[in-house]
Amino acid sequence: MARAWEADPSALFERRLGKSAKELGNSTEDDECPDIWQLDNGDIAVIGRDLTSHYAPRLPEGVVLAADERLVVIPGNMLSAAKADIRDA
Repeated sequence: MARAWEADPSALFERRLGKSAKELGNSTEDDECPDIWQLDNGDIAVIGRDLTSHYAPRLPEGVVLAADERLVVIPGNMLSAAKADIRDA
């Protein structure tokens, strides 16, 4: 059975949503770079800490992680800073 949505690995990074981790004070080095990007196909790429193994055993009811999915965490101020760049539905 085909999935209703599938990520397109050929999509390219188009624009950052919000501010960089450095601008927000969430990073002082190159190896600490949570980020949110819109891809050229409209999908969103989120770069964050992979905490899948920590959260998987305690996901809320109805929340499922497929074998090829990861749960990532980003700083709250990063999503707040991106709000102005995210269109309303």
